[in-house]
Amino acid sequence: MSNKREREKRREERLREEQKATGPGEQRKKLLQIAAGAVFLAVVVVVVLIIANSGGDEEGGDATSIGDVQVVEKLLNGIPQEELVLGDPSAKVELIEYGDLQCPVCKQFAEETLPPVIEKQVRAGEVKVVFRNFPIIGPQSAPAGAAALAAGEQGKGWQFLDLFFHNQGAENSGYADDEFLTAIAEAAGVPDIAKWNKARKSEELEIEVEETNEEAERLGLTGTPSLAIKGPGTNGTELTTAPASSDGLEELVERAAG
Repeated sequence: MSNKREREKRREERLREEQKATGPGEQRKKLLQIAAGAVFLAVVVVVVLIIANSGGDEEGGDATSIGDVQVVEKLLNGIPQEELVLGDPSAKVELIEYGDLQCPVCKQFAEETLPPVIEKQVRAGEVKVVFRNFPIIGPQSAPAGAAALAAGEQGKGWQFLDLFFHNQGAENSGYADDEFLTAIAEAAGVPDIAKWNKARKSEELEIEVEETNEEAERLGLTGTPSLAIKGPGTNGTELTTAPASSDGLEELVERAAG
C-alpha cells in the first residue's frame, strides 16, 4: 500500500509542476503562437487570391492604357495603304481577311500569324492584304468596324485595326465603347479625330459594314477569321481557313503567286 501511495504522491507532484510550467504566461504565449499561425495562413490565402485574380486584368480593353503603339508603327511604317487595303495596289496576290475586331482568334492572327507576311511579302510588294468586316461577335462589332473604315479614310486604317487587336478586351464584354474607339484612333495617329468621329457614325460606313457582312454570308463563311486569296496560282478567288502558323500563311501566299 505504501508503494501505491508513494506513486500517487509522485504523480500529484508531477501534475502540479506541469501546471506551474503552463501557467497563464505560457498559455498566453501558446495562444499567441497559434493566432500568429492562423494570421499567416490567412495572409497567404489573400495573396494567392490576389495573384489569381490579377491574371484576368491582362485582357486589355482599357481606354486609358493603349499599348504596343510602337510595335504596330514599326510593322506598318512605309507600307502603302488605302482604306483597309495594306500593300502595293498592283501586287499580284490579294489576301482577304473577313474578320471581327472583337474576335480573339482574329487577335491571335493579327499578332502572331500575319506580321511575318507583312514584314516580308507585303513590304516587298508581292501581296496586298484586305480587311473586310464580318461582325458576328456582338453589337459593338459593327460600330468598331465602321470606326476602322473611318480611320482608313485618313490613311490610318491598318494602324487602327492592329492597335485594336493588340488592346482587345474580353470578348463581347462591352469595352469597345466610344471612349475605347477614340483612344485607339488617337493612338493610331488619325489626323482629324472630329472628322473620324463623324465618319464612323455615318450611314455610308454603316452600309459598307453591312455589305461586307452580307458578302461573307453569301460565301458561306461561318467564323472569323476566314480568308480568301487570289493570284496567278489560284483558280480565281479561293476560300480557305486561316493557317495555324505564319509559315503556313507564307506558303499559302507563295502558292497563290504561282
